[in-house]
Amino acid sequence: MMSKISKLIKGIAALLKQPYLLNLVLESSEYHQKIIQKKYPEIAQGLPQISFLDITHKKQISVSPFAFLEGGSLSTDLGLLKILAEKKSNTSYFEIGTWRGESVANVAAVAEKCYTLNLSAEEMQRMGLAQRYIDLHGFYSKNLSNVSHLNGHSHSFDFAPYHKKMDLVFIDGDHHYDSVLKDTQTAFSLLKDDNSIIVWHDYTNGPETIRWEVFRGIWEATPHDKRKHLYKVANTQCAVYYPFSVPSKIAKYPETPAIEFKVDMTFH
Repeated sequence: MMSKISKLIKGIAALLKQPYLLNLVLESSEYHQKIIQKKYPEIAQGLPQISFLDITHKKQISVSPFAFLEGGSLSTDLGLLKILAEKKSNTSYFEIGTWRGESVANVAAVAEKCYTLNLSAEEMQRMGLAQRYIDLHGFYSKNLSNVSHLNGHSHSFDFAPYHKKMDLVFIDGDHHYDSVLKDTQTAFSLLKDDNSIIVWHDYTNGPETIRWEVFRGIWEATPHDKRKHLYKVANTQCAVYYPFSVPSKIAKYPETPAIEFKVDMTFH
């Protein structure tokens, strides 16, 4: 008992000397995992998982552009977005987080109109980000005629003109819990109808292990009556709000491969 008390006292003393340590604790994935396990034991193992084979009859999807560079999505993530965008003939798409523009460029090939929101160059400069990094935003999408590039912070941007107009929303902005919470609330306000879909990137660290701060933000911001339609898509880093009847299961780590992918690489 004395040992535990001593550790507690030392911990409090450390926080008083270095308050930033508290932020590290509050932002840790383990911290958010424990909250989920305590408050929502029914999802302690994560979202139920669905397969590509459950959402499409297609056996092939072309992903282009794809940079194979750091900070981007998996090829399966981009393939998922294209498959979902093709579910309607005149899809309207909105994404939070542009980066090199790979995701919106892929969707733009099959969607009618796309919007991508990112911090302005001026705001990124004020944050001290390197100019080379800033200049790469929208690299693949800046010249596409059906893509509108919007500037602003997703916490303060005026989304009113886009409310209830989007068939597909992709959230790939700030992955801290508070931002995921806010962006998820926004995403639901953008959905056009009962068949509209949301995709969250980085629900997992890789294709299998959960990123708990993202998961908690998704779960707590999703309306209670819609949580039954939250899934993790196998072989991707994505969670989805998919309001259709689909078979699902709880995945066990590490997973036994259920489907295989063939990758044909063409260089431009």
